[in-house]
Amino acid sequence: MEAKDYLKDIQDIKSMMANSSQFLSLSGLSGILAGVYSLIGAFLANNLLSSYSGTNYKITRNTSPISETEITNQLFLIAICVIALSIVTGLTLSARKAKKQGETLWNVSSRKLIINFSIPLITGGIFALIQLLKQDYVLIAPITLIFYGLGCVNASKNTFRDVRYLGITLVILGLISTYYSGFGLLFWTLGFGICHILYGSIMYFKYDRN
Repeated sequence: MEAKDYLKDIQDIKSMMANSSQFLSLSGLSGILAGVYSLIGAFLANNLLSSYSGTNYKITRNTSPISETEITNQLFLIAICVIALSIVTGLTLSARKAKKQGETLWNVSSRKLIINFSIPLITGGIFALIQLLKQDYVLIAPITLIFYGLGCVNASKNTFRDVRYLGITLVILGLISTYYSGFGLLFWTLGFGICHILYGSIMYFKYDRN
């Protein structure tokens, strides 16, 4: 009995150490809502592209008085709004979940999560911004998908493992979209919209409802 108790104590200690290094207040519902915001943003972006070029998903020919610079600025504004809403929602719901669990939102685990997530994300953001300034729009959607996916994979060691699979899925979609150039918005919708809703739902039912 003493040996069994000793082994159980070791397992409990290992479990506590693993949990202390992971941020477990990440809200699955925030992932669902981020996906919804992305779908709305993609819908608005697609309407802009359709009015500009007469087709969906890509710019082919100008059939409206709107300039390319103007439509780029509007698309950039939509993207910023989607990102801002997603961040605010994520922080709000995660803070609520942390409070419910008797934890704090800002701790060692959350700081590690943010650092590991931010390194690929900031790198990809700078890369995409350079492409935007050069008016080379073809790779922007693949860049955002790939580097955001890498950020998820890198951050998954500090939170739920499901985030890793979301990241891998987004990287794959980003790589495929580099081949089907001109249809970046479609892949962006699948990645940031559908995949976020799918994985967010899985995380919600696995962790948030307990």
